[in-house]
Amino acid sequence: MLHPNVPDPVELVALLSRVVRTERLRALGIGRRALDHALTSGHLVRVRRGWVAVPSADPVLVAAARAGAVVTCISQAARLGLWVHEPPAKFHVGVGPHSAGANTDRAHVHWMDPMIPRHPDELVDPIENVLAVVADCEPFEQALATWESALNSGLVTLSGLAQYPWKGAACELLAEANPFADAGTETYLRLRLKWLNLRILIQTWIAGHRVDALIGDRLVLQIDGKHHVGAQRSEDIRHDAELRLMGYHVIRISYQQLMHDWAMVQDRIMRSVALGLHLAA
Repeated sequence: MLHPNVPDPVELVALLSRVVRTERLRALGIGRRALDHALTSGHLVRVRRGWVAVPSADPVLVAAARAGAVVTCISQAARLGLWVHEPPAKFHVGVGPHSAGANTDRAHVHWMDPMIPRHPDELVDPIENVLAVVADCEPFEQALATWESALNSGLVTLSGLAQYPWKGAACELLAEANPFADAGTETYLRLRLKWLNLRILIQTWIAGHRVDALIGDRLVLQIDGKHHVGAQRSEDIRHDAELRLMGYHVIRISYQQLMHDWAMVQDRIMRSVALGLHLAA
């Protein structure tokens, strides 16, 4: 039985992050006997030497502790609900440049000195480190979509990010990032169309609904979502018809075409511009 003034190790682990270093537990007053009893009874499980968890702990955090790493890059971005281009084939983790003992065979490993130092108790990178790793890992367009998603969600601000010593691609991302872009498709469109040197409005309102892009005065580009069916599709068809009656030319493409067949989409836009379909009548 525990002394009344000694915290229960199981309750303490659950109260913290559910995956905890034993050194931290000892610092909070948990003795070896109480910890051994919790492990023997199955109320706690040993993740690796120096780490324990409750059986219901987040398997991602358990895997990170077992690997001696932190969750970072697009894996942590996705956990935060940010835009990522595709779910990663391997989990992305971060370790220090001299972490030779890390068990990371099944993960995509980023060996690096983090911009913000990582506390030994942490199993996930802070958002600034996540963005720094994304900048070096992902193609510029995809990284920018994740950065803008973080800005739009309020996790970071441009002024706050500007205080850090960014390097390389991250400096370019910071200069380009728009905090008002609320989806990765907006980022892609803005980057892919700005070479046209035409007025392009992203997510603007026409006839009571938002259109994904208005090129010039009359050329509308609409992008269907990944699951474009039912009532939403019917409403989009109605809105397209209304736009045409108002004199707009509408190009509607699928999400898959935007992501995987941009050459075709770009060709269609260029031909429409060549025909003057972007100009007011």
